[in-house]
Amino acid sequence: MPEVAVLRIGHRPERDQRVTTHVGLTARALGARGMYLAAEDRGVVTSILDVVSRWGGDFFVEDGVKWRQCIRDWKASGGSVVHLTMYGLPMTDLVEEIRVLDRVLVVVGAEKVPGEIYGLADYNVSVTTQPHSEISSLALFLDHLFEGKELNREYPDAQIRIEPAKAGKKTVER
Repeated sequence: MPEVAVLRIGHRPERDQRVTTHVGLTARALGARGMYLAAEDRGVVTSILDVVSRWGGDFFVEDGVKWRQCIRDWKASGGSVVHLTMYGLPMTDLVEEIRVLDRVLVVVGAEKVPGEIYGLADYNVSVTTQPHSEISSLALFLDHLFEGKELNREYPDAQIRIEPAKAGKKTVER
């Protein structure tokens, strides 16, 4: 399975904090190693890293990233770029090809994505051809990429862990 990071572009700090935080939390929970944020927003970084400190893992978040340079650097180091867009080729047609890559940078947008992204991406991938959320696109893409194996991931360094229960909420704290 490839090493995966997410590049979040188009983030508007005054509007998108909650959604961008959820992009990062989804990326972490579903197997990505980290998130690059093409905006300055320490609040998003702090929120995600707080979850990492309590729930475990080594997920990174870096804000203030210049998205063009991030893509160039990723590709220069041998990685591939996957842009999630409803205008791309169907995910189900591409996921097996992407799964064998070593490193994948998944680009998810907020507001209108610059047209340049379509040319810089190695893959423009459509999860569906209908309007939808970047959070749902990322979740479905990562689930298909990792074939559901990420759903039972354990974090040995977690301070809090959920104890599965038929009813109610059970957590175990270290």
